Amino acid sequence: MRIAIFGAGAWGTALACHAAQRHDVVLWARDPALVDAMRRERRNERYLPGFALDARIEPSADLDHACRWLAERPSLALVATPVSGLRPTLEALEGRLAGGACAGVLWACKGLEADSGRLPHEVAAQALRSVPGGVLSGPSFAQEVAAGLPVALTAASHDAALAATAVGALHHGAARIYRSEDVVGVELGGALKNVMAIAAGISDGLAFGHNARAALITRGLAEIARLGVAMGARPETFMGLTGLGDLVLTCTGDLSRNRRVGLALAAGEPLSAIVARLGHVAEGVACAAAADALARRHAVEMPVVAAVNAVLDGRIGPREAALSLLAREPKAEADDAVASRNG
Repeated sequence: MRIAIFGAGAWGTALACHAAQRHDVVLWARDPALVDAMRRERRNERYLPGFALDARIEPSADLDHACRWLAERPSLALVATPVSGLRPTLEALEGRLAGGACAGVLWACKGLEADSGRLPHEVAAQALRSVPGGVLSGPSFAQEVAAGLPVALTAASHDAALAATAVGALHHGAARIYRSEDVVGVELGGALKNVMAIAAGISDGLAFGHNARAALITRGLAEIARLGVAMGARPETFMGLTGLGDLVLTCTGDLSRNRRVGLALAAGEPLSAIVARLGHVAEGVACAAAADALARRHAVEMPVVAAVNAVLDGRIGPREAALSLLAREPKAEADDAVASRNG
C-alpha cells in the first residue's frame, strides 16, 4: 500500500517512520527548503532531530505529485498538520484525490479550529467531499513512535471501510490500531486533553504536588466527558485511549509541549516567549478559548477549561486561577456520572 503524509512536522515525520516499515511513503511539506534538507540529510532535523528517514520515505513539496502517486494504487492519505492547517490542506486535496485508488483521508491533528470552534471532522465536512474521512488519535509522543516504541492509537470514522483500511495499513510492529465510530468523542478527547495538560503543568510548576495533579486529571476527564455527552459522544470513549489514555500521557509526560507551557506560565514567563521558545505548536494554547466558548454554547460547566483560558488571556495569574478552582463550592462527585448518563 502507498501512504502519503501531508505535514512534515514531528508527528507527520514519526508517522512516516512507522509506516515505512511496511509501505512506500511520500512525506509532503509545503516548505521546499525543508524538503531539500530531508532529501540531503535523510533526517528531519528541524522538527524531529536524531531520527533517520527510511529509504522508503520520499520527501516532496509537490502536492500534485503526491496526489497522483496516491491515485495510481491502493493507498491512504494522512494529514498531520496542526489544526490551523487542516482546512487549507483538505481544500487542496479535495478534487485531487477524487476518482482515484485512495481509500480516504485520516487527520492526525488534535484541537479545535480557533476561529469557528469546529472539530476537525466538521472542518472536513466543509472542505473534503470527494473521499471518506476519519481521525487517527491516541496517547502518542512523536519521538517514541519514531523510535519504534510501543503505542496504541484509535482510527475513528463513520466509513467502516476506511477504518478497516487504516487498521490494516498501520497496525504493525510496535503499533496497535483500534477502530471506533465515535468521531466526536475521539476528537474531543484529543483536543481538550491539551488544555488540561496546561493546567497540570501550572499545578506542577506551583509545586502543588502529585495529589493535585491526580485531582486535575480526574476532574478534567469529568469535564471532557460532560461536554462530549452533550455533543452526542459515547461516554465509554472517554475511558479509552483517546480519552483517559491521552489525558494521562499529556498531563504527566515530560515530552508534552502543553504541559511545558503550564510549567513556564507558573514560573512567570510571558506566553509569547513560551510559544516562541517551543518551536512547535502547542495546540492547547489555541484551543482553550474555543473550548471555553464551546462549553458555554452547550451550557456545560467546565471550570478547569475556563481557568486555563483566563490565564492564557492574561485576565488572572496562574496561582490565582489554581486557588479559584480550590475555592469552588463542594458538590457530589456522582453528579458528573449522572450528567454523563443523562447528557
